[in-house]
Amino acid sequence: MTVPYTFMAILIAIVMTSFAHAQRGQTPFVQDNVRPSMLDDIGIDQKLDTQLPLDLIFRDEDGNPVRLGDLMQGRPVVLSLVYYGCPQLCGIVLNNMLRSFSAVPLLIGKDYDVITISFDPSETPALAADKKRGYIRRYAAGDRAAAESSARNGWHFLTGDQEAINRITQAVGFRYKYDAPTKQFFHPSGITILTPQGKIARYFFGIDYEPKDLRLSLMEASDNKIGTLTDHVLLYCFHYDSATGKYGLAIMRGVRVAGVITILGLVSGIVWMIRRDRQQPGVIQ
Repeated sequence: MTVPYTFMAILIAIVMTSFAHAQRGQTPFVQDNVRPSMLDDIGIDQKLDTQLPLDLIFRDEDGNPVRLGDLMQGRPVVLSLVYYGCPQLCGIVLNNMLRSFSAVPLLIGKDYDVITISFDPSETPALAADKKRGYIRRYAAGDRAAAESSARNGWHFLTGDQEAINRITQAVGFRYKYDAPTKQFFHPSGITILTPQGKIARYFFGIDYEPKDLRLSLMEASDNKIGTLTDHVLLYCFHYDSATGKYGLAIMRGVRVAGVITILGLVSGIVWMIRRDRQQPGVIQ
């Protein structure tokens, strides 16, 4: 299949997928046992283009103090706010993050980094290290075994004191509450995409993070420094909807790309037919 026809097939698939998912906007998911009186205090307030406080000090999995800015290695970052002792929701968030990470042709620690921060100040680096071992092992399973080293260096599981937690959650717009009777945190779910400079680029709400959306957001946050030619064509055809935290088809851009691809396909076909006719014996020129 020639390049023009390949891109035409890709574009058709994009359009069909976009229409199928056009009405599937998501909002931050909250546990179903949250009391109605607490709902106003729980959610995610979008603060796009906000610079995170890079001077914050957390502790890494080995118990060493680490400055948030030192984890910015010139790559886009997926930031998740969870607590490691969460009985259900945070595990779902992390598992679905892992599922998307495993489905995109980008590697943790090479193309992007991941920072997971606990908002429970009582949690320890030992607990963070245990979580990290499990997720890195699963990420590096199968044909990604060679990526284990880079993933270990690129996915950080952090803990911190209340002051650092307050500052990072406020900067992200992440509102949560501790419920003393149940000894649990009531919180929303979602992940945040950061630029290599630590600015908020995108939010994804809920518990499902489509690989396509993740890939496009990381490319966009990197200022198109990662991704393939096909990825860049896809990014041109999609735009981010901050209301849903999803990428949707930009119709006019898609039409323009379809027009260019159609013309390229026609020209390619004509050139091929002319060359074929010239190569056939007995053809009158």
